Amino acid sequence: MDSLIPINIVIGDRSYRIKVAAVDEEAVRKTVKQINDKIIEFKTGFAGKDMQDYVAMVLVWYASQVTQQTPAAQQIELLELQQELNKLEQRVKDAL
Repeated sequence: MDSLIPINIVIGDRSYRIKVAAVDEEAVRKTVKQINDKIIEFKTGFAGKDMQDYVAMVLVWYASQVTQQTPAAQQIELLELQQELNKLEQRVKDAL
């Protein structure tokens, strides 16, 4: 099992110290950057709200992205699997 390393992240002007697997650190940092970029986008589009509102908006946006992408990602994976199976089937036919 990977050992956890402590990292500091900042989301919406608040600092958090979390522990992540070393292999996941880059993905976590990219996600945090995406979240903070989206907060800035919402701040420019919806002036006058407080940070909690922006974080909530980003949370809803991010959750929507995940649920919308999951079926598409599964379809792509199934298409790739089908292509590989077709290649294997052709190899078997060629061998016979």
